[in-house]
Amino acid sequence: MATPDSTAPSLPLSTNKENITPISSKISELNESRSELLGRIQSLKQDLQSWGSKLDTQVKVYRDELSELKKTLNVEVDQLRAEFQDLRTTLQQQQEDVTASLRNLGLQDVSGDVQQVQSKETKIEEIDKEEQQLLPEEDSGKVAEN
Repeated sequence: MATPDSTAPSLPLSTNKENITPISSKISELNESRSELLGRIQSLKQDLQSWGSKLDTQVKVYRDELSELKKTLNVEVDQLRAEFQDLRTTLQQQQEDVTASLRNLGLQDVSGDVQQVQSKETKIEEIDKEEQQLLPEEDSGKVAEN
């Protein structure tokens, strides 16, 4: 029976040394490549951290700007509300003054008449709005007929 050593071809010692040299050069190339890849990975990690912190800073700046805009808008809306309230108060006062003046002139029933006139004016305004909405359609119909 043959032993495993006896069946294996025996290589000269010099061939084994030649095979070891390319393997060791391959190992050193792989080590260099590994070092280079690790360096790239570290660089990419640093770039990612830098990009993340820049993005966080940008988001904070935008949030601060939006907060300021919101505050400004709220102040302006409050000012407009106050102005409209002043206008309402002024108009009510003027209406009361006119009614009082008319009463002083002996036209006591005028306040009812004023309300009727106002309601008629409101109805007229509503009709005008409806007509304005219908006008473009009527105009296009007239153009199509001609």
